[in-house]
Amino acid sequence: MTNPFEFIQQVRSEASKVVWPTRRETLITTGLVLLLVAFASIFFTVVDEALRVLVGFALGFGRNGG
Repeated sequence: MTNPFEFIQQVRSEASKVVWPTRRETLITTGLVLLLVAFASIFFTVVDEALRVLVGFALGFGRNGG
């Protein structure tokens, strides 16, 4: 087991190896995530409505206005 001072040195050494994304990369990635969320929400809304209509017709809810 290492002593606390040595552990802190190892942590700092490993942390210095981290490559942080640039502001541009962060903005592009954030935009892509938001775009994907929007498309996924639209897709699942359409699928949900289609399944609701199909199940409604299959169970007879879609007939005779009831």
